Order: sequence, then structure tokens, then C-alpha cells
Amino acid sequence: MSNFAKGKHALFISDRSGLQFPYKEMVKEWNGARVHVSEYEPKQPQLDPKPIVGDPQGLSHVRPPKKQLPTTDFLPDNPFSTVNTSTIVTVSEPNSARQTGDTLRIYNLNTPVGGVAVSTFQLETTLAAAINATTTSILVNDSSQFPASGYFIVEKVDTSSEGYTYYNNEVIQYTGNVAHTFTGCTRGTNAKTRGSKPVNTTASAHPLSAKVRGGYSITMIPSTVKNPNGMPATFTENNSYKFSLINAATVTEKAGGLWVSAGPINNGVESR
Repeated sequence: MSNFAKGKHALFISDRSGLQFPYKEMVKEWNGARVHVSEYEPKQPQLDPKPIVGDPQGLSHVRPPKKQLPTTDFLPDNPFSTVNTSTIVTVSEPNSARQTGDTLRIYNLNTPVGGVAVSTFQLETTLAAAINATTTSILVNDSSQFPASGYFIVEKVDTSSEGYTYYNNEVIQYTGNVAHTFTGCTRGTNAKTRGSKPVNTTASAHPLSAKVRGGYSITMIPSTVKNPNGMPATFTENNSYKFSLINAATVTEKAGGLWVSAGPINNGVESR
């Protein structure tokens, strides 16, 4: 069979316009039509839409979300203010985002404030008897500095399968404090910090002499500040709060020193 002629001098009628063009200038479109290069139109993408499939519903390698546990914050230099004969302590902590009803625990206080001992601020004692996971009246060696009701933690140190030790403290709410005994205890709970309640701790047994640490319920102190931007003329800030001690101050002063911190009654699960 002989080869086709090259059509160097031939003409071709366009399937689109019906006009005559040089044969060698004709091209084939996606639909099979022969058209001149000046008439060529590519296929419209919408004529071949991509298939729509369902969105993926899961990942092959996932981990559960981790909620960040609340931590302590450093207070300003000399954050505590006391008034002679008053049990009220005012704490300066600008922009703390704390709220009334939060339970606050004081850390790293090294000197008395207003004549009140450090141990009254940093509440600490030990269990006077072992308890199980359902005990609701808890005897300690000294609860005289603790509030009449509130929260405390019982420190518990566990060991992981890898041999690491970590704190697995239990937070306990109590409604009474009589004769070194916390009564009306709700086991395995947690106390609010910055207006929200962290995940509950786990009620468990604790041995004799386990450490017990307490905290104070705070009330925010609003202050009216002039608005530098003009409107509104003033706005309210909560840069300080207060709580009540068992013992009244004997000195009016602003004290506490540097590096004092404040935070949740249970400072998370701490590796050690």
C-alpha cells in the first residue's frame, strides 16, 4: 500500500466554520472535529468533573487529645498585703484571669507576712491514719490552720511500668474541719482554677503520714481604671484578690518577697 500524500498544496474544509484552510494547518479537537489552528478550542474541564467521594473520617495513626493541666504562676514582688488585727490577705496578681471561687495554693513563700507564719499561708500536714478510697472523715495531725471548708490534696507517688516515679495526687473536698478531722469529704474531685474545673482526680487509698496540702478560696477585687482611649471613660480590672486566714495579722505590711508563686491546689501530675 502506498503512503498518503503530505498535502503540501492541498486545502481542507473546517468542520466548525466551513471555511477553506491549508490542509497542513488543520488540527483535530477532542470531539473528533477537524478545525483550523485558529479555531481550536480545548475541552471544557466541566465536561469531565472529578468524582466526588466521601471525606476521610479518621486517621490511621492517632493519639487522644491531651488537655493541658493548670500550672502555677509567679506573683509580683511582695504580693501580699495585710492589715493589723485582720484575717483578710490581699494578693496582687495583675492580669491573672482568676475568678471568684477559685481555690488557690501558695508556693515558695519563705518569710512570714504580717506576723503570720508561713505555715498558715502554705497549708500542710500529714495523715494521722491510713485511709481507703471511700473514707469520708479524714484524720490528720494538724488541721488548725486549714479553712473550715474547702479542698485539700493527699500527695501520692506512684511508679510507672518503666520505673519512673510521678505524683498521682488526689483532690478531696470537705465541708467540716473539727478536732483535726476533715468531715463530709467528697473523694476524687478537683477544685476550680481560673473559673474552670480540671478533670477529676482518682479516689484511692493513702498510707499513714501521707502529705496533705490545702488552699484558700479567693474573691476577686475589682478596681475602676481610667480608660486611656477615652470611651468608655473607665473600665473595670481584676488585678488583685483576697482570702481569709485563720490567724489575724499583727502587722500592717506589704510583704512576701520574690519568687512566690500561686496556682491550683493540685499542680498537675509531676514527674520526678
